[in-house]
Amino acid sequence: MSDHPALQPVRLADATLPNRLAVAPMTRISASGDGTPTPDMADYYAAYARGGFGLVITEGVYTDPHYSQGYLDQPGVITPAHENAWQSIAHAVRDAGAHPVMQLMHAGALSQGNPYSARTAGPSAVRPRGRMMPAYGGSGPWPVPHAMTGDDIDTVVEGFVAAAGRARRAGFTGVEVHAANGYLLDQFLTDYTNTRTDDYGGTTANRIRLTARIIREIRKENDDPAFWVGVRLSEGKVNDHHHRWAGAPDAVTVFTAVADAGATYIHLAGEGAGWAQGSTLETGETLTALARRVTGLPVIANGGLADPGLAAHVLDDGHADVLSLGRAALANPDYPRRLAEGRPIHPFDPAMLDPTVTLANVAAWQQRQPAPRP
Repeated sequence: MSDHPALQPVRLADATLPNRLAVAPMTRISASGDGTPTPDMADYYAAYARGGFGLVITEGVYTDPHYSQGYLDQPGVITPAHENAWQSIAHAVRDAGAHPVMQLMHAGALSQGNPYSARTAGPSAVRPRGRMMPAYGGSGPWPVPHAMTGDDIDTVVEGFVAAAGRARRAGFTGVEVHAANGYLLDQFLTDYTNTRTDDYGGTTANRIRLTARIIREIRKENDDPAFWVGVRLSEGKVNDHHHRWAGAPDAVTVFTAVADAGATYIHLAGEGAGWAQGSTLETGETLTALARRVTGLPVIANGGLADPGLAAHVLDDGHADVLSLGRAALANPDYPRRLAEGRPIHPFDPAMLDPTVTLANVAAWQQRQPAPRP
């Protein structure tokens, strides 16, 4: 299947990726207690590059020593020690032939493990839907967050900008601003978690303002077209899989805002529904195709795209430029090579996503699993 469209090169900003397959960000909580990445993490990420992926996006990395950390043992990028450790990871991925991108994340009201703060913070004092995630050390309902002040918002922006600078110095091709899946920037975008009456609340244009401001400020501080500033967006959330935007006009407002702010690409996540189930708007157009059409930016599609037939459809019919794989990549760190050689794709084992499983154990699992019968 070496002629599969996912295996063809694609231009992204000033770089040519060897194929259209990316590793999606996946929370692993495998850093040391102070957020410093470990040597196992370098091996883990480099394995995807050795397996043929052209783009490797890290798990969400917290951006400031205030409210941003979401989970215990989540990696950060706020100290020189963090930066140095990430440098080893970036070099390992580059040496294996892929572009490394660091996802920058602020958990906001969905934080459930933050040594820096005993309380959470969000756009408004609104309790998040659902319950905390036991797999990541949480239990019970989410606490009501502290409503962020103007100074708090400025601190968030400063944290993202400083984190992006550290990522650039560490050797990453770029960063991805995490504005998806129910975390802080998505909380600002969502009407029921954002009841503000200032410039960051009310209309969709106001609610996407913080995400756009962060992209713009990162771009201003890192004035280098070769440094990517992508953005990840989603309708569904880790605590509300069924949430959807109000419709195509809202989506156009969101996409236009991040494009005008200087985003390099748009990454649309399929939280709670695969691309095929959750991507079609009331107009009949897919969300990913709409993003491509109204912005002209490269679009990364995510959500259940491991099937070669579906992957070919998404790319051939112009719905997206790149496909990001999460669970399929975890089970098949050499997915691009398997696709090229026509070898079977291993099914995903949910045990691999268990955050209590060490990265070393995941690597061993990947290597020893038997190939499924044709």
